[in-house]
Amino acid sequence: MKAAKYFLGCTAILAVFSGALMAQSVISAKSGQINYTEGKVLLDGKEVHATDGLFPQMKTNQQLVTQDSRAEMLLSPGVILRAGEDSKVNLLSDRLEDTRVELVGGSIIVDDAVEVKGDSVTLVYEDAAISLVKSGLYRLDSDPAQLRVYAGEATVAQGGQTVTVRKAQLLPLNGSLVAEKFDPKTGDALLRWAQRRSEYVAMANPSTAQAAGNSFMGGNSWLYNPYFGSFTFVPGSGVFYSPFGFSYWSPSQVGYYYNNVQAGFFSPGSGGYTSDRAYSSSSYAGLPSNSSGASTAAAVSSPGTATSSGSSAVGHSSGAAGGTHR
Repeated sequence: MKAAKYFLGCTAILAVFSGALMAQSVISAKSGQINYTEGKVLLDGKEVHATDGLFPQMKTNQQLVTQDSRAEMLLSPGVILRAGEDSKVNLLSDRLEDTRVELVGGSIIVDDAVEVKGDSVTLVYEDAAISLVKSGLYRLDSDPAQLRVYAGEATVAQGGQTVTVRKAQLLPLNGSLVAEKFDPKTGDALLRWAQRRSEYVAMANPSTAQAAGNSFMGGNSWLYNPYFGSFTFVPGSGVFYSPFGFSYWSPSQVGYYYNNVQAGFFSPGSGGYTSDRAYSSSSYAGLPSNSSGASTAAAVSSPGTATSSGSSAVGHSSGAAGGTHR
């Protein structure tokens, strides 16, 4: 019951910011909004910062450059690109139905929580075009030039050849297009940072979805949460999971859960949602928890705090990527 009270406390935050949320809820219908920066980040040579209420919009043919820094960019709803240190990224197309991003140098990680028919994301490196076929976790590096698929499936076209790269496969982009296996549970500082950022973005979801209410008709959307100072993904229906296992609730689903816990119909540990990963008092799936099993959502005060704490194992997952409808 303690975990349920934490859930209620987190969603109760909506009473404080629901007006602000709905006043600036949905971003423009284009890919390329910069949701978070850490250190000195340049957009066409000018330093930019993602701060509360001010999120730069990258336009087609603009270049994003990180130095000793990192950046997070929103693509189509549910898809996030994260650039590591010393990276250069060009936005070739900002259309949601055909987003194209070019890696000029460095490393990028794409966190894709949803598959939507009609929306496509393509990564480009030199003469290689990488189409993300399924929701999942993808990493593209320039040195050495290679694609790693931690989860999901991608189609790669290069030099007149096409190959499918699946989970736990690495593809050197050297023209031979021969995939090899790798251990998806291994990683580095960039992948651990991407996981912490994924958790933070998902932490903002329950209260955001609850504030949007059952009347929300926006479909899959990026909605702004002023309490967290960040946009978060809110699906139009059901519950979706990031490839790291963090959940995104739709307004109807979070409302249903909130109302039933409040009415005492079920509580964590007694079946219901707790039986299948949507909520857990021992690990993050719908709300984060600390080592004692208590939710930490209300304790987070800023993006900087969230991204500097902890470095959990890359292999942590409490659910598969993709959507679950109940």
